[in-house]
Amino acid sequence: MARRDEIECWLTDMDGVLVHENQALPGAAELLQQWTDSGTPFLVLTNNSIFTPRDLSARLRASGLNVPEDRIWTSALATADFLKSQVSGGTAFVIGEVGITTALHEAGFIMTETDPDYVVVGETRNYSFEAITKAIRLILGGARFISTNPDATGPSKDGPMPATGAISALITKATGMEPYVVGKPNPMMFRSAMNKIGAHSENTGMIGDRMDTDIVAGIEAGLHTILVMTGISDEVEINRYPFRPDEIVAGVHELLTTEPVESDEIGFLDQSSI
Repeated sequence: MARRDEIECWLTDMDGVLVHENQALPGAAELLQQWTDSGTPFLVLTNNSIFTPRDLSARLRASGLNVPEDRIWTSALATADFLKSQVSGGTAFVIGEVGITTALHEAGFIMTETDPDYVVVGETRNYSFEAITKAIRLILGGARFISTNPDATGPSKDGPMPATGAISALITKATGMEPYVVGKPNPMMFRSAMNKIGAHSENTGMIGDRMDTDIVAGIEAGLHTILVMTGISDEVEINRYPFRPDEIVAGVHELLTTEPVESDEIGFLDQSSI
């Protein structure tokens, strides 16, 4: 596995790594600028399939982060890329918003409610019983079941709300069919991201804040993995899993140093210092 100073390309999660509740995290702007100035290929990854890369670029810019839209890779784009590789000019019935519908349109897919090749479930804030019922009937009729990401809940100002994984579970219960999930923790999302920037696993690093998506997918894709403690993970969460990232750091501000971290220096941080 490559050391940090041998990494030539970077993939990084967005929420909990670069931003938190629309506020840039310490060191995020500087790290992005460092990569830009040095010509280091990078992509910002997110399982959120609601927004287009243009939307997300604007939202990040409002947070003080300069990320061009071609440097953003969403689960919607990864899903469209995968389906295009499976069926050229296919058809799909979609539960989701502009992020997934735009990605599928640009991949050459036609949206239809009549005998589609795929039923695709993505993130939305407007799930309808009618659409879910139609998806169930189409899957029972032979359409293949795809989900952009497995997240069961998403954040809101009032607390957790049902997300893509919860709706997919409802459809699974009604049909007996499990979806193929393209987004994290499927390492396919990382491989498609690396293909976009011409990267190779042996010299690519992945920065994330979740053990169950970012880190496990990075490990399975053969990447150098770095867990930041600015998201949802703490020592208790980390200890639940039998695998470990290559590095654990307080936040992306620590990655501004050029000093590599030896594997035997990796350990848990004192949470009181974060």
